[in-house]
Amino acid sequence: MKSVIRIANGQGFWGDWLEAPVRLVEQGPIDYLSLDYLAEITMSILQKQKRINPNLGYPRDFVSLMARILPKRENLRVIANAGGVNPQGCAEAVLAAARGAGVSGLRIAVVLGDDVSDRLDDLLARGADLRDLDSGRPLPEIRDRVLSANAYLGAFPLVEALRTGAHVVITGRCTDTALALAPMIYEFDWNEQDWDRLAAGTVAGHIIECGAQTTGGNSQLDWQSIPDMANIGYPIIEAHPDASFCVTKHAGTGGRVSSAVVKEQLLYELGDPRLYITPDCVADFTSIELRDAGPDRVEVCGIRGSPRTPFLKISISYSAGWKAIGTMVYSWPQALEKAQAADRIVRQRLAALGLRFEEIHTEFLGVNACHGPIAPPNPDPPEVQVRIGVRGQDREPVERFTREVIPLVLNGPPTATGFGEGRPPVHEVVAYASALIPREEITPRVEVFET
Repeated sequence: MKSVIRIANGQGFWGDWLEAPVRLVEQGPIDYLSLDYLAEITMSILQKQKRINPNLGYPRDFVSLMARILPKRENLRVIANAGGVNPQGCAEAVLAAARGAGVSGLRIAVVLGDDVSDRLDDLLARGADLRDLDSGRPLPEIRDRVLSANAYLGAFPLVEALRTGAHVVITGRCTDTALALAPMIYEFDWNEQDWDRLAAGTVAGHIIECGAQTTGGNSQLDWQSIPDMANIGYPIIEAHPDASFCVTKHAGTGGRVSSAVVKEQLLYELGDPRLYITPDCVADFTSIELRDAGPDRVEVCGIRGSPRTPFLKISISYSAGWKAIGTMVYSWPQALEKAQAADRIVRQRLAALGLRFEEIHTEFLGVNACHGPIAPPNPDPPEVQVRIGVRGQDREPVERFTREVIPLVLNGPPTATGFGEGRPPVHEVVAYASALIPREEITPRVEVFET
C-alpha cells in the first residue's frame, strides 16, 4: 500500500482551460489526473449531438487532450467523466488518437450503466415514483419531452475499472467527487462501509472538482493580490491511507492555495452541511478541520461520515420550449433612458402583434444586470446594453420576436450600436429535473478497450 498518492484535477467543466491538464502532467509528479466535464445541462447537449451523429455524444476536447497527454503518461492514470452519453464511442476515439500519437499498449476501462433514458417507461410501469425532487411533478407529465436521463454513479464502479489495470478510465454520469474518491479506495483498500474515510475522500473530491476555483480562481478574498493568474496552477490532493489529505498545487505555478480559498470552494453547491449526500456515503461538512501548513498547502482532517442512502439520484433533462435574446447598446448621453425607451418600444410592439410569451425579461448591463433592484445607483452611465429575452412553448412567437429588436437601429432611440449579427437566434430551452431511484435498479458494468 502506498503511503501517499497525488490526485490532480485538470478540468472543472466542459470548456475549462485546455492547457491545465497538460501543465499538470509536465510540471511535477502526479499519480492520477481527474477531468470533470459534466454539468447537468451538458448531458442534454451531448444527447442532442448523438441523435444527429450516433458516433458523438462526448466532449471531443477530451480526445485531442489525450493525444497530447498520453505520450507523456509514464505511470500516470487518467479518470474522466468524458464519456457523456456515449462512453464506448469516446473510448474508441481516444484509442484512435493514441494510435495517431504513436502510443501503444494502452488500456481503457469504460464504466457503463448510468444511462436510463431507454428504461423510463419500464421503470414507470413497475411503479417507480420518478417525481421531480423540487417541484413534485410526476415524470409522465414531461415524458414525451425527455432528452436524457442518467443516474449518478458513485466511486466503486470506477474502482472496478481501475482494477482492470486501465491507464484511462472513462465514465458517463458519475458524481464529481467520485473521480478523486475512487483512486483512494483503490490504492488504500477502503471498504464500502468505511464511512469516515469515504466521507474524507468525498470532501477531497469536492474540493478539487472545480479545478482552479480551489487555487485562487473566482476567489472573493483579496483577489487582486493572487499571483500570476495567467499561469494559475490547478489543484492537487496528497492523500494518505488514514484519510487525511493536503490540498496543494505544483510549485512555481500561479494562484493561491489557502484555507480561506478552500473554504470558499467547500461552500460551492452546498445544502445542509451536515448531510452532503452521495452514492458512496453521507459526509458531514461541519466536521472538516483545515490548517494552513505552509505556502500553498492546506491540511484537511477530522471528517466524519455516515451510511449511504438506499437511493440514487437521476438527472433528467427535457425540452421546455424556445427562447431568444436580443441586445442593443446605447451610448452617453442619457444611455440608460435610451435603453429603457427601447425596452418599452419592443414590449409595446409585441403587444400590438398579439404575441404572448411565458416570460419577457429585460436587463440593463452596466446598471442592474448582476444585482437587480439592489444595484448601486448609476444615473448617467457612459454606455448601457439592453438585453431583452422571451421564452415560450411555441416557436413561432419567439421567431417573430427576433425581428423586433434590430429595427430599433433606425426607428428607435439614437446612438444604437452593438447589435452584433442583427437578428438573434432562437434556441431550444432545456429544463432540468431530478428524481430518486432505488439503487438496486442500477447495475454498473465495466468494458475494457485496448490498442
